[in-house]
Amino acid sequence: MNLADCYRLLGLRTGASFDEIKASYRRLARQYHPDVSSGDQQQAKEKFIQLTEAYKFLISQVPPNEVDSGEPPAPVSVNSKASSAEPPPPRTWSEEVKVTRKVPRIQRNPDLSEAEQLLKQNSYEQLQQLLKYQRFPRAIALVEGLAQRIPKDPEVRQWQAITYQRWGRYLIDQRELDKARVYLKKALRTDPHNRSLWSEIERDFRRMEKIF
Repeated sequence: MNLADCYRLLGLRTGASFDEIKASYRRLARQYHPDVSSGDQQQAKEKFIQLTEAYKFLISQVPPNEVDSGEPPAPVSVNSKASSAEPPPPRTWSEEVKVTRKVPRIQRNPDLSEAEQLLKQNSYEQLQQLLKYQRFPRAIALVEGLAQRIPKDPEVRQWQAITYQRWGRYLIDQRELDKARVYLKKALRTDPHNRSLWSEIERDFRRMEKIF
């Protein structure tokens, strides 16, 4: 799901403000909440989940000067009653990395078409979110698909290698050492000339040796 899809799902124009995103999400979340929807319950639940994912992604992309002084509302839970006066407070994730709202620009490759450049930018933004929330299998699927679409872009190859390395490091924390070794080696094969990456992976292998 890219930025344009998120805005479309919430019925917003591109570049809508934080307050507009919040208001639209609240209205639609209550409309499609499975507890109150009068239509197909499964269809309503799927729509509700899509809305919530779009909302969470959009608020992470709003520039800081558009965010008000209060905390953003937490997405409405499927398990909570839609008749509640306010959504529950934001949940804490033990594994969550603090979201950086400002998304840096990526390098522009003159060999890419405008459509490919847009795909690359949108994929980068999605990849950052997946890595921040440690959704590594989805991140790998995303970046491998992008590498197939844009096979000669060195920056995409670098993202692919970094994603493999992050997944390998996570697997070390989970004590899945054999699987971690596979993905760390894949990272090296994907971007073999990246000295910074080599340094990080050497550190990961030393950690594995201590655990083993």
